Amino acid sequence: MPPPKVAVVGYPNVGKSTLVNRLSGSREAVVHEQSGVTRDRKEVEADWNGRVFTLVDTGGVDAAEAGDLAEAVRGQARAALAEAELALLVVDARAGLRPGDAELAGELRGGPVPVVVAANKVDAATQTGLAAEFYGLGLGDPIAVSATQGLGTGDLLDLIVERLPESGAEEDESTRLAVIGRPNVGKSSLVNKLLGEERVIVTPLAGTTRDAIDTRIEFDGRPLTLVDTAGLRRRTKVAGTVDYYAQIRSEHAAQRASVAIVVCDASEGVTSEDLRIADLAMHAKCSTVIALNKWDMSRTDLEDAKARVATKLRQRPRVLAVSALTGRGLRRMVAEAVDLADRARERIPTPELNRFLSDLQSAREPPAVRGRRLRLYYMTQFETDPPRLAVQVNDRARVTRDYAYFLENRLRDRYGLEGVPLVIDFKKSG
Repeated sequence: MPPPKVAVVGYPNVGKSTLVNRLSGSREAVVHEQSGVTRDRKEVEADWNGRVFTLVDTGGVDAAEAGDLAEAVRGQARAALAEAELALLVVDARAGLRPGDAELAGELRGGPVPVVVAANKVDAATQTGLAAEFYGLGLGDPIAVSATQGLGTGDLLDLIVERLPESGAEEDESTRLAVIGRPNVGKSSLVNKLLGEERVIVTPLAGTTRDAIDTRIEFDGRPLTLVDTAGLRRRTKVAGTVDYYAQIRSEHAAQRASVAIVVCDASEGVTSEDLRIADLAMHAKCSTVIALNKWDMSRTDLEDAKARVATKLRQRPRVLAVSALTGRGLRRMVAEAVDLADRARERIPTPELNRFLSDLQSAREPPAVRGRRLRLYYMTQFETDPPRLAVQVNDRARVTRDYAYFLENRLRDRYGLEGVPLVIDFKKSG
């Protein structure tokens, strides 16, 4: 059984994400002084006294706020409540009881999910009386807490696990696929199309997604976790803004994933910024596939894009034409990503690698440096995911950059490792 879910809901800027981070002992949820930072629902695992459960952070719900984005945020909060076994209503004790709190409490009172009220921003024991005002919500005893100071959070966690149904912990055996790319290239639309539902908010506004959103799916009987991420920009362009924290989480998502699906806008082709993002994934030891999205609206030359990627990217990932609008190529894209994850976990037998090494030296003689020639004696693989190999040589100083890349490229060609990061260590023999 999966861990039970706790939907964390409330009016904007009451400290929901800060409280989620405090209760989970993590920094998973994006927190910023700016109001309305959280938009999608973000799942974060928590553990209290051996009880594992999932906190679902949601955007601030303000029934009076108009606009498509506000409605989408409210829809995400309702979806979180529909999947939850418990609702945690967070209110601002310093601001007092507001009409928005009462409206949300009215919805929760009529729902099937039990509710716990957390009166947040009670930063000193002398302020605990501020929570009493929220008895008026009709949802039981409010718990005075401070997400920033930690006051009362132990009592709140005790109450949460007491109200949750029993459930065994579930070991995550799914393959993680991170969907990364520049802002507004269609990452969230692509994820929603794959899932067949509006799991993440999509608007024409660049930078709508701010958290890395994990969603489980099954592909041909295999469990996968799709991670939608915020658009990646250069860090210098987002320093000091809420987008900086979203950027950090996107980079972290690539580090935790087996495969990065680098989404590009087909109408622009593969840009230098797309190449930089794919390179970032490689340095995170993540396999990569390039997805040219919006293909239905593009006249980009696919062969030209493939040639550019093969020339510019060391991993030489495959380039696939896809459309989040029509669904074209998405199944093939996921199949390629799953295959990449499997190939990164394979081990090439040592006898096979040494036959490869012999063929390599026959095809192209190793270089001579200051009159003495490089000799490659022995090759073995000692790690997987990503593959790490060692080559014994007579002198490491004679290994030229050009010949090292030649060896790496031939290795990719021979064993179908295009898009898989390779680590090759050259070691002096004896």
